[in-house]
Amino acid sequence: MSVLADTPAPAPELPRRPRPPVGTIAAAAVLAGLALAGAWSVWSLGISVSTILGSFDNAIGFFARIFPLDFPPLRQTFSLVFETLAIVFLATLLSVALSIPVSLAAARPTRMGRGSQWTARALIVLARAVPDLVLAIIFLRMFGLGATAGIIAMGIHSVGMIAKLYGDAIEELDDGPRESVESLGGTRAQQIAAAIPQKLMPQLIATALHRFDINLRTSVLLGYVGVGGIGLAIAESLRTLDYQRGMALALIVLVLCIGIELVSGSIRAALMRATGARVTGGTWVDRMLNRGRDTTAGDLSLTPPWSPARIRRFASAAVLVVLTIAALWRVDVSWSALMAGLLDLPKTLALFFPPSSGGSMSDLVEQLLVTVQISLAATFIGAIIAIPIGILAARNAVANSCVHQTFRVIIVIVRGIPELILAIIFIVISGLGEVAGTLALSIGAIGLLSKLIADSLEETDTRVQEAVRATGADQAQVFFSATLRQAAPAFVAHTMYLLDNNIRSATLLGVVGAGGIGFLLLNASRVNQFDVVTMVLILMVAVVLAVEALSMWLRRAVR
Repeated sequence: MSVLADTPAPAPELPRRPRPPVGTIAAAAVLAGLALAGAWSVWSLGISVSTILGSFDNAIGFFARIFPLDFPPLRQTFSLVFETLAIVFLATLLSVALSIPVSLAAARPTRMGRGSQWTARALIVLARAVPDLVLAIIFLRMFGLGATAGIIAMGIHSVGMIAKLYGDAIEELDDGPRESVESLGGTRAQQIAAAIPQKLMPQLIATALHRFDINLRTSVLLGYVGVGGIGLAIAESLRTLDYQRGMALALIVLVLCIGIELVSGSIRAALMRATGARVTGGTWVDRMLNRGRDTTAGDLSLTPPWSPARIRRFASAAVLVVLTIAALWRVDVSWSALMAGLLDLPKTLALFFPPSSGGSMSDLVEQLLVTVQISLAATFIGAIIAIPIGILAARNAVANSCVHQTFRVIIVIVRGIPELILAIIFIVISGLGEVAGTLALSIGAIGLLSKLIADSLEETDTRVQEAVRATGADQAQVFFSATLRQAAPAFVAHTMYLLDNNIRSATLLGVVGAGGIGFLLLNASRVNQFDVVTMVLILMVAVVLAVEALSMWLRRAVR
């Protein structure tokens, strides 16, 4: 017998488990580092259960001082609400009007060239990076106190969000109809008019409604620098320590925010499930005028009847025009002051340049780091609490409808409370400083992140979940192996968006004494040190862009 015959056959090699890509490992390490930085920030800022419980007596004293609430007379209340809604409406309308051409230039299918695309994208990033408070300070210098500065500030800042979403939506559309018009020799304007508006209209309306909700909260903050509406009334009440009137006005803002959230959510849901007769030919203008082929009629008519769908489209356009006229009448925009401010733009900008630290660069950097700490701590605390709330609010994660509906209501209520109001309450309870700002941002983070998490879970592919369930897996196994795994990249993106948002919000909350660089920003504007305002803005933009770059890399790495 040969030696080879006695040699045992080698054991078959087991298939090796594929190693995760290097980018995924690096992304996990970065996320772990951010979590550790958040936990360290919580400890460094002195936030603990004992700190919160130690302020319990102050909280009882504060709530004892605000009751009974002192609401203004009914006529004054309606006037303040009308003025606030008018400012927010005009700011949102301005942002949509500015965002449409910017988004068309930023999207690949509709861009005029690579140069215009990069320019438009740079404008979008810059608009998002510059806080609306800084813009309001600039425009208040140009146009004086009042609604005009706030409208323009919120309008320009909102372009950063709206134009980005519009541009992304255009790039995700089927480019076939536009290419067909292009192949027939249509101009760029004809390609856009024929292929883009009718498909983009639901996204355009839904995004505008979402931004209106955000601008309503922002308008409260801008009241602290002289913009009108309820925000200015709250600022004046709290400066005189009239907490009964200030908190009564804050309650009105809360009801407004919740109401707008519910109404806009209903409209967005109706847009997504809208059914019925649709005109398939022509542009969106053609559909509004009901020119072209009606899918229910099957014929071509130049003078079609006034169908319910056509009446609704005309009514929507008419309501928009009426609201615009009413808003312009209420805020009483001074066109002469607006023109004078635009003519004085070079002189105004000269006040902001060259940038200067005012001899206190070390203080600026120190407070900027405090702002980053507040943001990290608030994101860390908010994420820990928001993740379970978001899971319980998702319909496909919790079978009991009462449970997820209850948590949806909680999310709406929490999201309805403006962070500025929370900051003021925590400042009174725990004193000026970083603790108040962190706690206020943490509660705001819970409302935002839990909603995003719940929506991401509900948007996962149900076919994957059904396939896992068909193997005999129970509800928990389906959730962790299919639902949660699909939503994980979205969780990372939402958390980074929250961190980015918290950096801006922490800066703004510093205006009311909630710690960070915002307090130095407001002081510099009050003593006309506009060159210091510019330096603060440069530092803030640098941090925001760094977080934006890190967020983009993480989204690519975990996708």
